[in-house]
Amino acid sequence: MILNSWRRGERDLEAVEMALRSAVHRAGAAALSEFLQDDPPAREQRTQPCGCGQRARYRELRSKSLLTAVGRVQLRRPYYLCSHCGKGQFPLDQQLDVEDNQLSPGVRRMLAVVGSEVSFVRGQEQMRLLAGLEVTAKAVERTAEAIGEEIAAQEQALIGQAHQLSLPLPSGDPIPTMYIQMDGTQVPVVATETQGRAGRIEGQPSHTREAKLGCVFTQTEVDREGYAIREESSTTYTGAIETAEEFGRRIFTEALLRGWERAEWKVIIADGADWIWNLSDVLFPGATQIVDLYHAREHLWGLARLFWPADPALQKRWVQRYLRWLERGQIHRLVRTIRQVAGTRSDRAEIFQKEAAYFEKNAERMRYPLFRSQGLFVGSGVIEAGCRTVIGSRLKQSGMFWTVRGANAMIALCSSRSSGEFDEYWEKRAA
Repeated sequence: MILNSWRRGERDLEAVEMALRSAVHRAGAAALSEFLQDDPPAREQRTQPCGCGQRARYRELRSKSLLTAVGRVQLRRPYYLCSHCGKGQFPLDQQLDVEDNQLSPGVRRMLAVVGSEVSFVRGQEQMRLLAGLEVTAKAVERTAEAIGEEIAAQEQALIGQAHQLSLPLPSGDPIPTMYIQMDGTQVPVVATETQGRAGRIEGQPSHTREAKLGCVFTQTEVDREGYAIREESSTTYTGAIETAEEFGRRIFTEALLRGWERAEWKVIIADGADWIWNLSDVLFPGATQIVDLYHAREHLWGLARLFWPADPALQKRWVQRYLRWLERGQIHRLVRTIRQVAGTRSDRAEIFQKEAAYFEKNAERMRYPLFRSQGLFVGSGVIEAGCRTVIGSRLKQSGMFWTVRGANAMIALCSSRSSGEFDEYWEKRAA
């Protein structure tokens, strides 16, 4: 009909190409269905080992419907039943990776990809438009989270090996400079996940949980002006909603897998959060520690807004003056000035003293001229971008509220994709 319309001059190219795609899918589904029609097993193959220790016997051929990349097909395969424990099994389902599942591996891979990038409802729409497949939003959700949970389980297995000192470390050439960056970002969660937790605003209930994210990347050179250049495609991410201690084991394992022991120069860059530096001192002793310069600048701006809350011009002038001290590493001079300011503002003295303590405590981590002369990064832009792209863009969309389990599954999936490791995971899974 569409081709007849085309011949009459009613030329809707999209309608033609979509119709042709549907026709190709139907033909492919018919061919795949034919390919998936198994025969009864030979006489010597009519029993299979059963988990109870006995043997299951062949009973009959049974069919089930599968949604594949070319559409819905029928799979016919042998069914075995153990008379001892009453458990049935389909060995071919396990071989084809469709055990207890009506979605083919190809479709599940697609659902994981769209589910890691957009809402599950939009993922349903994308599957219809881009792949010509009808799936439910719930199927996108269940599949993406199930695959995320598998990735998370593999991560936990590696963390356990590292904790038991049995993790095989990768060999290779020395790595000139390796960085670890860590940060936390709030993820909206359902009410049951925040019971008994204080909110970020005093007196208000909590609506979020902190997801901790870490990244590891390498550097081999600087540009003509001496600024560090991150090695292309060297960044890997890992994270979860978990305690600082649990996250410490996680980022330690990631660093070991990336070759931390082979790094000639080890660097930790983060904001001033105590939990990060506590982990760094314990897990990565001897690493150069740097407070993110941009975060330190924000502390100066915060002070300026406190001192002149209604005068942006004076705020800017004050920051520009003392920013030079910060960037020159003259932290003790800056601390003295902040404390002098605190003495003139009794109503805000406690806050100013707290900020002075922040700079004083991190003075060794704010030697920016030295770090730059050594060709090191002084900003944590990589992890901040990761918090936005790996976690924020997917888990913090309007109206989204997660369980911790669902959020951690999605963080694992998104981290795997952002790290360029998802294809490798899928290939190993299919092997």
